[in-house]
Amino acid sequence: MKVSIVTATMNSESTVKDSIQSLNNQKYKNIEHIIIDGNSKDDTLKIVNKYKKTNTVIVSESDNGIYDALNKGIKLATGDLIGILHSNDVFYSDDVV
Repeated sequence: MKVSIVTATMNSESTVKDSIQSLNNQKYKNIEHIIIDGNSKDDTLKIVNKYKKTNTVIVSESDNGIYDALNKGIKLATGDLIGILHSNDVFYSDDVV
């Protein structure tokens, strides 16, 4: 079963690394990560590109807020299950997914 995790970002340079790493550390490996960035003006995209895995989809464009960004990510998702991990959140443990 494939799991899609959607993350909306906007100027999240101080938290997005921890968020991505908590997803990358998951024991379950059939995960697609979709990151929707609202044209961040800081180093968010630089950090995202540094810590992304091959199963990561990145879209950076203007949007109408977090819910618009999340809906864009959900539309792109190809997984059997879809979850949301905000750019300032981390998973509690490595076996959450």
